[in-house]
Amino acid sequence: MPTKLLVVQVAALGWELVKHLPEFKAAESFFPAVTCTAQAGFRTASLPREHGMVSNGVHLPALRKILFWEQSAALVHGERIWAGYRAAGHKVGMMFWQQSLGDASLDLVLSPAPIHKHSGGMIQDCYEKPAGLAGRLQAQTKRPFNLMHYWGPVASQKSSAWITEATSALLRDAEFAPDLLFSYLPHLDYDLQRHGPGSPQADTALEFTLECISRLKAAAEAAGYHTLFYGDYAIEAVSAAVFPNRRLAEAGLLETREIKGMLYADLFATPAFAMVDHQIAHVYCRDAGTTAAAREALGGMAGIESIVDREGQMALGLDHTQSGELLLIAQPGHWFAYPWWTSRKQAPDFANHVDIHNKPGYDPCELFFGWPPPSVSMDTARVHGSHGRPGDRVAYSTTLDFPVAPASMLDVARFTKAWLDSHGDVG
Repeated sequence: MPTKLLVVQVAALGWELVKHLPEFKAAESFFPAVTCTAQAGFRTASLPREHGMVSNGVHLPALRKILFWEQSAALVHGERIWAGYRAAGHKVGMMFWQQSLGDASLDLVLSPAPIHKHSGGMIQDCYEKPAGLAGRLQAQTKRPFNLMHYWGPVASQKSSAWITEATSALLRDAEFAPDLLFSYLPHLDYDLQRHGPGSPQADTALEFTLECISRLKAAAEAAGYHTLFYGDYAIEAVSAAVFPNRRLAEAGLLETREIKGMLYADLFATPAFAMVDHQIAHVYCRDAGTTAAAREALGGMAGIESIVDREGQMALGLDHTQSGELLLIAQPGHWFAYPWWTSRKQAPDFANHVDIHNKPGYDPCELFFGWPPPSVSMDTARVHGSHGRPGDRVAYSTTLDFPVAPASMLDVARFTKAWLDSHGDVG
């Protein structure tokens, strides 16, 4: 029996999309059902109260900053599920997972890492460990990885196509192939957010996703690997955006600076700010009085299903210092948008650009071109799919023999750890 394993996280592979296919089974997703939380939860088999990734964003109170999609592995606390497996002499690799840079427990890493030029534009590049890995895979795929296909208005199935080819090539590489490899298929997410589940575009994206899974299964079987494919979240149809920061600004709880007619959030002076992320938002408040005022301001706001305080967050596994004093959960069919301004003329200069690391909230409008191109859209009405709410059901498929049927992705992670521990002997 194989003692090697390929794990592939498939963005937006919800149960409803593939429940007609017998190879897939259902499990409840991690909460919040967003990328970084799902990946951190799987690699540590733990909840956010332990690993600390409470969303795709990070709140830095000492710097009065909110940053999204930071890549340091140190942001994810806790022992990795492969610790015993690697200690027994196995090699472990990770491709295109968030928070993988600087993880000393990984023997191989490949992750997008462009250089943003001072004069504008960027130099496309990938972070690699060991040296020569990116060039080796580019030679085997006969083209470099293109970041434009991975995120932004031209993001497409070409991203998953390249990752599928590169992952398959790595599994065949006698010198570089790890015994445990984590990879990622991103493209299904794009058209589900753009057009919503059930759209013709979503059907086409799902068809290509299944093709990629089939190709990776074949490559893994030929190289002697078990496989585990799983979804991180399920996207639901949405029709309306909710703007908590506008409400906080109206209540005098969010301060701004006007610069050449543009309004920038002044997080140094702001008593309360909502870090939005799809269908959840963490509201960071200065003190108890601010928390009470923010709760009153946001209470009854259309599109908000619940406002959860720190005590309530304990039941959700979110009682961590990174969490906000309040957690907002959107009603079905709604999602949270980060803008605090009300007029397009007041929008900060970053609003119509792809700027995933510096926008203080997740912005799905970056998936659409604005006017004039190459700017991105600021029209929230163009977004038709979102995710993050509790109770998401995702799909998984594996050749591993689990002791019982997993009820949740936390169970899947724990069972995978048990399998790795039991197959640690390289002799």
